[in-house]
Amino acid sequence: MPRANGQRDYYEVLGVARGAADEEIKKAYRRAALQWHPDRNPHNQQEAEERFKEVTEAYSVLIDREKRAAYDRYGHAGLGSRAFTGFDESIFADFSDIFGDFFSFEDLFGLGGERRRSRLRRGRDLRYDLDLSFEEAARGVSTKIKIPRSETCPACGGSGARKGTGPSTCTACQGRGQIRYQQGFFAISRTCPQCQGTGRILRNPCPNCHGQGQVPGERTLEIKIPPGVDTGTRLRIAGEGEAGERGGPPGDLYVVLKVGEHDFFERRESNLYCSIPISFPQAALGGEIRVPTLDGERSLKIPAGTESGTIFRLHGKGFPTLNGGGRGDLFVEVRVETPKKLSREQRRLIEQLAESLPAENRPAEKASLFERVKDIFG
Repeated sequence: MPRANGQRDYYEVLGVARGAADEEIKKAYRRAALQWHPDRNPHNQQEAEERFKEVTEAYSVLIDREKRAAYDRYGHAGLGSRAFTGFDESIFADFSDIFGDFFSFEDLFGLGGERRRSRLRRGRDLRYDLDLSFEEAARGVSTKIKIPRSETCPACGGSGARKGTGPSTCTACQGRGQIRYQQGFFAISRTCPQCQGTGRILRNPCPNCHGQGQVPGERTLEIKIPPGVDTGTRLRIAGEGEAGERGGPPGDLYVVLKVGEHDFFERRESNLYCSIPISFPQAALGGEIRVPTLDGERSLKIPAGTESGTIFRLHGKGFPTLNGGGRGDLFVEVRVETPKKLSREQRRLIEQLAESLPAENRPAEKASLFERVKDIFG
């Protein structure tokens, strides 16, 4: 597109194609804004100011559907007085990752007046590792824990100032927390180095906390562990982290759980698995066995002719699902035990049983009768 009154094509300014998507336009503007910001070009500020204004003007048009449609159809003439009447703060809503806390919209263009941003700092989050037994994780438990942490100084209430006094207004920034630097077209604000952005300084520090507003402490908390937790589960307890600086909000406490193993059950998410030995007569003739569960023993019917390795499922007898979502199942694998020592009478009975089996179920004749029985029922 040709220039209009000396203005370059907006697509050319940002280096994007005419059919570029919004996300592509945003990325192009991010790159250009960082490249041409005057604070990054101290030796070429006049050109940088012009280029920065140019790329911002192009972005403000191309990111607006109505303006972009008019521009695509009629060029600069289609925008008329709407072309660029000032900066729209919403343009910078997505750019905190670029300018962060160092630059704000007011910082870049000097539009913030005397307003200063809050500098109250939130307290640090804390972590506490808690070991639980398998049974405690299954049924849930209430327990008490002791947390060493920094707490608000009781003498000064967290202000850091000696009792009866208070912080004074910072003379370097006049209480704004920022010092403004005028650089040609731009007015850039930076954190005041004297008060670290708080706008206030302590002339009479609290002797109990030495002006920090915090003292070492320890707090005992009673926490409730819900049923169904597992190793790695994190419980967030809001406001139980360390105290914030100078009256800032406290951080949070994260309790990280580690659940012990069980001697009998194997856990896979909310399902439990176990192995139960049964005798050869039980497998051959069938019957009932008693199976341990988290709720006590339960009867399990074994059909006649059950083979070793058969798995039975007990619905709802597994591990509780976290947050009250029911319970998993219990899977019971039966293992048929082969007797290692036989009396003479037992051996005679097994030999009779082996002789009574159909011929196709017998192994080769060269094997001993006892070995054949073991092969059949082992």
